Amino acid sequence: MTRSRSRPPLLVALALMAGCTVGPDYEPPDFTVETVPDQWRTTVETEMAADTTDLEMWWVAFNDSLLTELIKRSEFGNLDLQAAVGRVAEARAIRGVAKGGYWPDIVLGGAYSYQKLSENGLQGAQVPPDDGSGGDATSLLADPFDSWNAGLSLSWEIDLFGRIRRTVEAADAQLQASVEDYRDVLVTLYAEVGSAYVDARAFQTRLDFATQNVTAQENSLELTRDRFNAGLTSALDVAQAEQNLAQTRSTIPALEIGLEAALNRLAVLLGQAPGSIHDELQDHTGLPQPDDKVAYGIPADLLRRRPDIRQAERLLASQTARIGIATADLYPTLSLGGTVGLEALDFDNLGDGGSVFWSIVPKISWPIFTGGKIRNRIRAEEARTAQALAAYEQTVLRALEEVQNALVAYGQEKMRRDRLREAVEASQRAVNLVETQYLSGLTNFQNFLDSQRSLFRQQDELAESSGQVRNNLIDLNRALGGGWSPSQAEMTAAAAAGETPPPAIGGDR
Repeated sequence: MTRSRSRPPLLVALALMAGCTVGPDYEPPDFTVETVPDQWRTTVETEMAADTTDLEMWWVAFNDSLLTELIKRSEFGNLDLQAAVGRVAEARAIRGVAKGGYWPDIVLGGAYSYQKLSENGLQGAQVPPDDGSGGDATSLLADPFDSWNAGLSLSWEIDLFGRIRRTVEAADAQLQASVEDYRDVLVTLYAEVGSAYVDARAFQTRLDFATQNVTAQENSLELTRDRFNAGLTSALDVAQAEQNLAQTRSTIPALEIGLEAALNRLAVLLGQAPGSIHDELQDHTGLPQPDDKVAYGIPADLLRRRPDIRQAERLLASQTARIGIATADLYPTLSLGGTVGLEALDFDNLGDGGSVFWSIVPKISWPIFTGGKIRNRIRAEEARTAQALAAYEQTVLRALEEVQNALVAYGQEKMRRDRLREAVEASQRAVNLVETQYLSGLTNFQNFLDSQRSLFRQQDELAESSGQVRNNLIDLNRALGGGWSPSQAEMTAAAAAGETPPPAIGGDR
């Protein structure tokens, strides 16, 4: 028979089909105006920042150099952020594994064996009976022998229907999602550092008010005792003054607990041991004084700025590609295998031309019956894609909710703080007037004590509210996705190219 060297028609047909990619092509979800409104229902009654780029480094507007320094340090020390960097590196490596599917697997191997064949086995049955001449075949059965081999083996899947391409597509989107996860951790980290810092300063301010009131009430107690000793007042006034002073002193331990917790939280966010930054914040410099501007923009800005929304969209893209991976199993798989090497019974003969062996093994496999497993895997991937779409839409709605709530909280707390400031000023005037009247005998001591208690309570509420206003502003910046620059698209491209995970802002940071 003569051997035909023409290519099998089926192989030619399958090769011509290379480049066909099965499964749905991804299209980003399109939200309607009803889902993402044109404007926020509630806006803040304050000057709006001219450019939403102010969100990229929102902490600069707080005009506190120590806060800025702590945020910069947290970027390099925070362990949650380091874990996010690790997830980016993991996703990049997985993407590299997926891209490796485009290339053949080539394995270099070698082996040596020392063996004896069975005379009663399959090999022995195929050897002709010994004719007394002591032929080589009989010798192989009778005596152990050496065997040497070395060579290369190749295995290569031809990506006819895009299974590998869809795998790479899914891995690319997963890598981009991990970059957005890194940015989401960054946005949350900056907000938590800012809130912990504001909490510490607020507790320090409240402690200052408590200490000032303790001093004032100690003076009042001393005055009352002097008047009692002079017979100008009763022992009841002394007891009430002692009770008022003790009550004010009792608030200090709770404030110290809150201050300690805020400082410890701040240290952990910086990747340091609790208690390590107490000395840095021991000076009571007061609360940061942020500019009265908010760059809240319009709701549609969230779709490009919030990292969690961007991450959910990339996860949806990755899951969509997995439908194509599952669909490719319905179609034939063409793979090319082969080996080339040397084999000899004597090591000295291993390099001879007669020791060369090779094989080329094209292989086609096509699952024509699997009991519905492939179809159900496709349905499962489609169901997961529907879940990913719902998760994306839910992420958008949750982001809109967070911003709307933060706008309301910030605006209303500002109004509350302003009213408390007015109350403190009025209470201070009342204390001064009542003290003068008491010393003049025009009012009783109870009115004097009530005015002191009211002043301390309102001062404490004012300090707490002032801190809450700043925390609500931080929450608003976080809800808006502040803390990184979405305009720097080259950072994502750099991550996809295998470079270092993108920084938060870029520039000198």
